[in-house]
Amino acid sequence: MGLFDRIWRVIRANLTSLVSQAEDPEKILEQTVLDMQEDLIQLRQAVAQAIATQKRTERQYSQAESTSDEWYQRAQLALQKGDENLAREALTRRKSYQETATALKTQLNQQVGIVDQLKQNMRKLESKISEAKTKKDLYIARARSAKASQQINEMLGQVGTGSAMAAFERMEEKVLQLEAQSEAVAELGVDDLEKRFAELGKADDIEAELAAMKSQQSLPESQSAQLPPSQTAADPETDKELEQLRQQIREP
Repeated sequence: MGLFDRIWRVIRANLTSLVSQAEDPEKILEQTVLDMQEDLIQLRQAVAQAIATQKRTERQYSQAESTSDEWYQRAQLALQKGDENLAREALTRRKSYQETATALKTQLNQQVGIVDQLKQNMRKLESKISEAKTKKDLYIARARSAKASQQINEMLGQVGTGSAMAAFERMEEKVLQLEAQSEAVAELGVDDLEKRFAELGKADDIEAELAAMKSQQSLPESQSAQLPPSQTAADPETDKELEQLRQQIREP
């Protein structure tokens, strides 16, 4: 691989890393769910505080109503005793508590509405968080699958280009050449061995034939003595034929 190819790979890897770090789907989704859970915690705290305020207002309202009733009973008692001034003061105090109770009742109604709204918002947020967690797991799995597919495709692209495939092609040619040489050597070895055995077989055939000829020519002395003189004497024609045969054998 050339110098420029290596430099380009480094630059591309750095750019990919920066993009991945800047917008990593897994990190963004995880952080989003964490932020939603933080919002839910704050909302629950707000609901709890609103409920506590509502309970306190309910107690104050009940106390104002109870005190108002007590001052009314006292006004009745003062009137029964003939003390109208005391009864008038008791009714004035009762009216003050009635006004306080009325204001607390209005405030309590508002707080009940706020608490109900906060509870609804909390339930909606809980539902959204549950949905977000499910989608988060799905999107993270898809993001990881996409990253793995991208890495595999990049690896395949790197293997399919450049000097890598050229190296494989050279090694393939080398292996084919070695296999051909091995087959040639094996074939030559087998042929040489077969030739040697064939030569041995030919030699055996020649020796056997020569022995047979010798056995035919080696006649008993009684038969040799009975031959006519013309068959035992040297024949010039026969000698000439033998000499020609020797010359033909000596020629390559």
